[in-house]
Amino acid sequence: MYMFKYVTKRLGLMLFTFLIIFTMCFVLIKLLPIPINVLPGQDPAIIMATLEGRGWITNIQEGDNGVYTYDRVPIMIQLGSYIKKIVTRGDFGIATTYGEYVNHPVWEVFVKKLPPTILINIYSTILGVPIGLGLGILAALKKNKWQDQVINIFIILLISVPSIVLALLLQYTICFKLGWFPITMSTSDAYFTWDVFRSMLPAVFALSLGSIAGYARYTRAELSEVLTGEFMLLARTKGLTKRQAIYRHAMRNSMVVIFPSILSEFVSVLSGSLIIEKMFAINGVGGLYLNSITFQDYDFFMLLSGFYTLVSLTAGIVIDISYGFIDPRIRMGAK
Repeated sequence: MYMFKYVTKRLGLMLFTFLIIFTMCFVLIKLLPIPINVLPGQDPAIIMATLEGRGWITNIQEGDNGVYTYDRVPIMIQLGSYIKKIVTRGDFGIATTYGEYVNHPVWEVFVKKLPPTILINIYSTILGVPIGLGLGILAALKKNKWQDQVINIFIILLISVPSIVLALLLQYTICFKLGWFPITMSTSDAYFTWDVFRSMLPAVFALSLGSIAGYARYTRAELSEVLTGEFMLLARTKGLTKRQAIYRHAMRNSMVVIFPSILSEFVSVLSGSLIIEKMFAINGVGGLYLNSITFQDYDFFMLLSGFYTLVSLTAGIVIDISYGFIDPRIRMGAK
């Protein structure tokens, strides 16, 4: 019952926070000038009618010199119309200034671009979690020995060097110099073929390096603290071997902190993949988001901003709830 009340409360707060952030993004992007790009061969009247149909402008008039004048619809009225279209028709808008996607529904483009982004993040997590946990466990068990010192140096280097620099080094060494992988991702939609998977690996490596360092740091710190606990001494006095005490008690207690950190690292990787996707030409939503800002395409920007905001807020709830499942002693929402 406590958990149900807690989850309900958190979901309500999440929705409220999402609406605040969504409104702020909408207002800020709408304060910018309306970009009206009339390409050769296009009828300006059709462009203006499209903007009027989207609820952005009104009172369109064509002057004697061919220049159009119009009044901007108040921003809050635009926001109401925008939300109404999403709720009632599932209409997230159409691209109006984004070059190749002009007049394309932004939702269809988003769904098409989503698989590569999800896949490279899943692959980087699958690669980073076991390596990071293994290094962290080894460093904790060999604390203050040469193995621990080497792993600490490795962790500090990965944390200190920006991911962009690591990605450039990977591109130069394993892609350009050694030629093991292509520099950019394949444009094919067959994501589960070997050629496409191979072309994803450089971006996966670049994303997983930072995660490996994070997992190793969290694991080493938490496991080192648990290993010095009094209950570990009690477990040994009861006749358990060191290995049994570590696996049955130390690892289980340390996972209370380590497992939520895995979820938070996954979200940080998802957010940080924007630049990595651009560098390795991943045909995902990261490049779509950056280009939507460059082209000042309102509907693309709002959809993608809402997506990243929702992912971050949902991850926060999942992390909090996971504590109650990992450790039965924790009762979320109880006094």
